[in-house]
Amino acid sequence: MTQTRVKICGLRQADDAVFAAQAGADAIGLVFYPPSPRAVDIATAADIARALPPFVSCVGLFVNATAVDIEQVLSQVPLTLLQFHGNETPEFCNQFQLPWIKAIRMRSDINLHQQRQCYSQAQGLLLDAYKPGVPGGTGDHFDWQRIPSDIASEVVLAGGLDVHNVQQAIDQVKPWAIDVSGGVESHKGIKDRAKISAFMGQAKPYLTE
Repeated sequence: MTQTRVKICGLRQADDAVFAAQAGADAIGLVFYPPSPRAVDIATAADIARALPPFVSCVGLFVNATAVDIEQVLSQVPLTLLQFHGNETPEFCNQFQLPWIKAIRMRSDINLHQQRQCYSQAQGLLLDAYKPGVPGGTGDHFDWQRIPSDIASEVVLAGGLDVHNVQQAIDQVKPWAIDVSGGVESHKGIKDRAKISAFMGQAKPYLTE
């Protein structure tokens, strides 16, 4: 049985990132979007990335950043994957010599088969709830039945996941991975280690069996 991967996003402290990895997270996310309460500066991001244990992916999240800004981050932070949450074109995403995923906000008119074809060079699509003017991290979830079954195993499922619904999400959608941020926080931008442990206990129950 394939185990669903877990990414915990919006880490701002190295010790929290290490804790998340030790709890079983496959990836941690660093937010390089200044308006976000979860944003980190380059120096902090570099410290977090260096603190991670082996085989834990370090993902950089960008929203309509310039190529210059992204290259500046990459020159100092050893990211392993890029995550684009804005209006980036496939050509833009593909220029940085790193694997990447594209976030899709699930507006009512979104056709995921078309999006998969458009971003065919992405390693996957991250599906998040749509809220006008907010590029992600809304804490809302969308109707998971909108995800076609033939591509569900390729997607990263995000949006409103927490300890109470993550197992249902995995059982219903069967995504390749899930992405959580607000669902493991005590306040916006402040990760809660008890919530991380509880979330991982539901997302990867075999770790605690």
